[in-house]
Amino acid sequence: MDAFEGEGVFDACMEAVQFVGTTLSQFFLNDPSTGAIDAGLAAMAALDVDAAADEWPFADEPEARCALALMHEGALQREADGGEAMKWEYRRLFVGPQSLPAPPWGSVYTDRDCVVFGESTIALRSWMRARGIERLNDEKDPEDHIGLVLAMAAWLAEEKSELVGEFLRLHVLPWSGHLLEQLEAAAEHPFYKGLASIARTSLSGMRDAFGLEVVEPRFYR
Repeated sequence: MDAFEGEGVFDACMEAVQFVGTTLSQFFLNDPSTGAIDAGLAAMAALDVDAAADEWPFADEPEARCALALMHEGALQREADGGEAMKWEYRRLFVGPQSLPAPPWGSVYTDRDCVVFGESTIALRSWMRARGIERLNDEKDPEDHIGLVLAMAAWLAEEKSELVGEFLRLHVLPWSGHLLEQLEAAAEHPFYKGLASIARTSLSGMRDAFGLEVVEPRFYR
């Protein structure tokens, strides 16, 4: 709490972390063809981009506007084409079976062998266990999936706010910017290009808001 002027500012920051994490994590974690994120995609299709960019937390307004405009464009495209392009782009980026152009797990970039369930996954799992934090999903996905860490940040902001800064500094910020840059470059659908961009700039803004000193690891991919 030292990075904030008072309890009210801290609470507002936690609410902003919840908003960003909850809003963005669903799009990283769910195939758009399943119906699980229909409400979120409809909201993006109806978005007033300028108003949303002006209010988006942790991001400079011009960066937020560009990213949200891409997501808005992509959501409108989905309504126009029935969602086929977005469905196949999600699977190309996050599912496979082909090699993923920008895998969504931190350990793929920070582990010497570029594997899932690597060192960053094990470190995060140990950190969670030591603090009595349960997984937010089933056992299939490694905990250092970009969507899961955004969801975890939102959960911590509501349930264990004193841990948010430590979680971001140790287990998200060291690799998330690098991953999201790779994803933004790899994305061909405007929705996912915008999603990577707004997530990257939001997490960077959290780092500044919390005054966090982050040690960047060596990247092997």
